[in-house]
Amino acid sequence: MADAARNTDSPDTLPAPATDWSADLTTRTGYAFHVRPITPDDEAALADFFTHVGKEDLRFRFLSAIDHVGHEQLLALLRVDHEHSEHFLACEIGSGRILATAMLVGDDDGLRAEVAVAIRSDFKRRGISWVLLDHVAMFARAKGLRTLESIESRDNHQAIDMERERGWTAAPCPGDPSAMILRLTLASPPA
Repeated sequence: MADAARNTDSPDTLPAPATDWSADLTTRTGYAFHVRPITPDDEAALADFFTHVGKEDLRFRFLSAIDHVGHEQLLALLRVDHEHSEHFLACEIGSGRILATAMLVGDDDGLRAEVAVAIRSDFKRRGISWVLLDHVAMFARAKGLRTLESIESRDNHQAIDMERERGWTAAPCPGDPSAMILRLTLASPPA
């Protein structure tokens, strides 16, 4: 779900986010970065970002073996409607270089959304993914979502451990023994 947004328009004609969810964030290790929603102008920077994501991490992000992220995949990642989908970029302060991404795609009811995160190999273990995932959860709560989900390869122990440490629960993925579904409850249904 988190690979393609619902809007099929050109990325150049997509609406702007209703609220700016940009922020300067700091990890528990003290690393500061800027997070912001993606824009149509980010295609080249996003393409460059994915050249710095290891093959195993690309497989974990897209749940298939790929050597590189092509133009059509990039366009799908740029197509967000800010209603059912959002894509956040974690950027280096100063240079603006993309360090990590988190795409969120919600269901039609606006109750559940899937999130997918990727990070540059040379910026792992700095806490960026943790803080970015927390930012996405805060955004999802503000939108009224009740549940966040992440589909992870069973081999992606780092992501599964990180999400469990952040309060996510793990369950087998129906129909796919090689994957797990991790869920974070954001809000209880009204009584």
